[in-house]
Amino acid sequence: MSWQALIILLYLALTLLIGFAAQKKTKSASSFHGVGLGILMCVAAGTGEWLGGTSTTGVSEYGYEFGLSGAWYTIANGIGVIFLALFFAKLYRSLETVTVPGIIEKFIGVDARLVSSILLTFVMIAVGTSQVVAAGTLGVAVFGMEYVTAVIILGTGFIVYTLSGGMVAVGYTNILHLATMYGGVLLAVFLAGKDVGGISGMQAALPDSYFSMTAIGMPKVSSWIIASLLGACTAQAGIQPILAAKDVHVAKNASIITAFVVAPFGILTALLGMAAKIKYPDLANAKQALPTLMMDMHPVAGGIVLASIMAAVLSTISPIILASGTMITKDIYQRRLRPDATDAQVLWMSRVTTAIAGVLCIIISIALYDSSRILDIVYFAYTLRGSIFVVLLLGIYWKHTSERGAICGMFVTAAVGLFWVVWKSVTGVYPIHPGFSETYVSVATALAATVLFSLTVKDKPKLGQ
Repeated sequence: MSWQALIILLYLALTLLIGFAAQKKTKSASSFHGVGLGILMCVAAGTGEWLGGTSTTGVSEYGYEFGLSGAWYTIANGIGVIFLALFFAKLYRSLETVTVPGIIEKFIGVDARLVSSILLTFVMIAVGTSQVVAAGTLGVAVFGMEYVTAVIILGTGFIVYTLSGGMVAVGYTNILHLATMYGGVLLAVFLAGKDVGGISGMQAALPDSYFSMTAIGMPKVSSWIIASLLGACTAQAGIQPILAAKDVHVAKNASIITAFVVAPFGILTALLGMAAKIKYPDLANAKQALPTLMMDMHPVAGGIVLASIMAAVLSTISPIILASGTMITKDIYQRRLRPDATDAQVLWMSRVTTAIAGVLCIIISIALYDSSRILDIVYFAYTLRGSIFVVLLLGIYWKHTSERGAICGMFVTAAVGLFWVVWKSVTGVYPIHPGFSETYVSVATALAATVLFSLTVKDKPKLGQ
């Protein structure tokens, strides 16, 4: 067994042990979903939503192709989380709910909660699937396993330790993952930097555009920022730790710290992509920038960096499937189907739905392996998440928002966003204008459709009114 494989195997074993150790602190449904979390646990659990596989291999790909401007991916996420911290963290935490659809019910209605729960669960499954694909691909590269075998084995491990301790397991393991991610990437930057002569060597070897923060294109940058501003406020996996914070002050402070942890990470991984561009200028696929760079390192150092990539994937998958199970349990099972369920029944259902979410991610990742459709689905999911926040904003600040209008707005937005992504996938261009992406059209549709339907489709009178 190679050093790389041994290090990752030991890391996975340690993750499982920490997850199992958290089980004794998860004896109730509320503790499984998260309750009374301090700042460290909120930050650790929350960063998983924002620092996944894309922040490592994805941003290094951007760094290889465009340079430092690829870092805008995590910078935009940090901006979105700051927006959440400054304007909504305290409000959300004060509502005493653990789900984003629960927040939607407070301002729009219970039926809107049900619809948004279904749509946001789809978002979580789509994002989780992309991370399972990344884990399976890493398993193939490191362990030499077949892709399906790697996905089943690694995916089962993700599910098991998440089920063991719920939010406590997510928080504990993500503390480990966060330290490993930053430690591994900093080590990689140091070693790769020595090979290429540091920043001065990069400046001598690469075009000036690689050091411009606009080289990747302002339409892409602005799209990322808008998607992050809207998506951060409806991202169940990132918001659930905030809703489970000890109090409103912890919720706000943890969000601010999370933003400053997330934002700079992409600068490091973009630098790794730039180093790979110097060392391997003729790679056929820029996605191989980071793996190629790692395999050329000392085996132990390469193993540590590989572990940091696995940590990024692990830190995202667990909160994703936990968030999915939480919404299905709290918004559908307990709120609509079994409002009289006991705590033991809710805890049991939470574990069942979390497991189902994980299994779905595994099945879809196998079905869509080697298919660009998974990226299309993820783009659509992010678009849908951001547009739901537009509907929520109207519910909070526009008194004429009706529940039926909001539901119609969500459905119309989902249909338009799906059409936009499919059209781009088939034709290679957007239907109206090259820069008018699914983010822009979905935001515009959510706003226009919700306002229009709220004015024309009124709610039925409540009983007793």
